[in-house]
Amino acid sequence: EESLARFAEIQRREADEALFAGCESQLLDHGAPVEQVMVMFHGYRNCPRQMQELGQIFYEHGYNVIIPRAPHMGLADPLAPEQAELTADELSYFSTEAVDIAQGLGDRVTVLGISMGGIVTGWQAQSRDDVDLAVLIAPAFGVEVVPALLTTPAVRLFSLLPNQYIWQDNELKTEVPNPPQVYPRNATRPISAFLRYGFAVRNGSRRTAPEAAALLVTTNDADHVVSNETTAVIIERWQGQGFNAIETYHFAADLQLDHDLLSPDHPHEQVEKVYPVLEKLIDEAP
Repeated sequence: EESLARFAEIQRREADEALFAGCESQLLDHGAPVEQVMVMFHGYRNCPRQMQELGQIFYEHGYNVIIPRAPHMGLADPLAPEQAELTADELSYFSTEAVDIAQGLGDRVTVLGISMGGIVTGWQAQSRDDVDLAVLIAPAFGVEVVPALLTTPAVRLFSLLPNQYIWQDNELKTEVPNPPQVYPRNATRPISAFLRYGFAVRNGSRRTAPEAAALLVTTNDADHVVSNETTAVIIERWQGQGFNAIETYHFAADLQLDHDLLSPDHPHEQVEKVYPVLEKLIDEAP
């Protein structure tokens, strides 16, 4: 009852915002606590609509599923300036609240996230012992356009300078091929915020093993957005802490998957190659 009440409060807060259809926080609930619960964190510039179809699959497997909307994402105006207000503290609060809510919806909690959501999932795995499985999909611990050695200075610079908007494609601008709910512009302040959040995971992996019971990390070898090398370093650190309950999977480069390999309405979607793999990996995870 407390979990449902807390989710209802999220819905009440969102009622004051003009959101793109399907971008509101979502709860797929069987009406009672069940054995398995899944929390699904979407990526930067996206919204819960990205996870809706995959969430439905796990709901049909018997899971209760919660898909929370990250702060300032999913607004109806694709050029919404509010995305620049995103902070690392907001990401911490929103993700912790969602996993707290999940505890009342069933016995075992799986947390899954892509890109920025993968960072959020990584932090929940690093810091919470009530997460049974954490699934990180193409986590954005580093970005390809910024060399690893320059990531920290770049994040500090982005956080100090006034926010700048950068078109995903300078020529196509608002016509860039994306799912309809995705913002066509990046913003330097929120990128700084989620990379800072990623630093917390990276620094934590130097000192301690994850608190979660098990991890599954999937990367995309055709990904030109995030740094798979940075993710590999974090995995090695976790393993160096004696944490062995971690599985990895690489989607092959010849599949030519987009960084957003989960959105069924992406112009370049290939979810028929992705969803069955994730289902099998999660079903067989320790």
